[in-house]
Amino acid sequence: MKKIGFIDYFLDEWHAENYPSWIKEASDGEYVVSYCWGEIDSPKPGGRTNREWAENHGIELCSSIEEVIEKSDVICVLAPDNPETHLRLTKLPLMSGKRTYIDKTFAPDKDTAIKIFETSYLHNTPCFTSSALRFADEYIQAEKSGISGITSIGGGNYENYCIHQIEPIVMLLGSDAKRVKAIGTPGLPSFLIEFEDDDSAIISCFNPGCPFQMVINYSDGSCRVLDIKSDFFKNFIRELIRFYESGEIVVPHEQTIAVMAIREACLKAYRLTDQWIQV
Repeated sequence: MKKIGFIDYFLDEWHAENYPSWIKEASDGEYVVSYCWGEIDSPKPGGRTNREWAENHGIELCSSIEEVIEKSDVICVLAPDNPETHLRLTKLPLMSGKRTYIDKTFAPDKDTAIKIFETSYLHNTPCFTSSALRFADEYIQAEKSGISGITSIGGGNYENYCIHQIEPIVMLLGSDAKRVKAIGTPGLPSFLIEFEDDDSAIISCFNPGCPFQMVINYSDGSCRVLDIKSDFFKNFIRELIRFYESGEIVVPHEQTIAVMAIREACLKAYRLTDQWIQV
């Protein structure tokens, strides 16, 4: 049995709550979350302390990041809604040489993303990150050649959830995004993304509850509508376990950097409606 260590900003959050059982089930018990550490207790009203969360899950709460790294075979850095913490939370894991997954959103901006990866390169630590949406069957099976444009919609606060639309777009169109413009309203943030080869994509961030959907236009005059119904989290967990087993990087780092750069440009563009922001 391989032991996974969780490192989080605070442990009482949705990803940490669900990943342990999903990982154990998908790996037939070969991988188990055994150790955990959180920087702060949950700041949310009624939230559990890290010790309460650990006791609820039967996972050993460690006193430091160093202890988690020492005791664990592989590492998972969480803090999905606090990418501003990832530079410091990932430093020691990425110096350890132990395979490390870093949860979405990877970094608050492109420069920080590059710095995080530089630490992994310097210490030969395999790592990757991704939105779970990347692994939806519908995106994976979509024809990638001859795409002339994409329109995507999804629900949730655009700062946290736009990555779920940007990641599949980069997977389909590539990493060479050129510029971004906000084309929506305060109630419906929407962004136009232009790529170097003149392909384009539009993302719109609706209220929570809106399903993820995508329309792909092809240069031959056809189109395809993708209604995301597959269990993308189950697919993601399988890829996570495969990474822990092999050390093979599932998502190219250049694509992750492009995703973070596009997200950063979208956040800037939101404050400067109808102005192009370079990626």
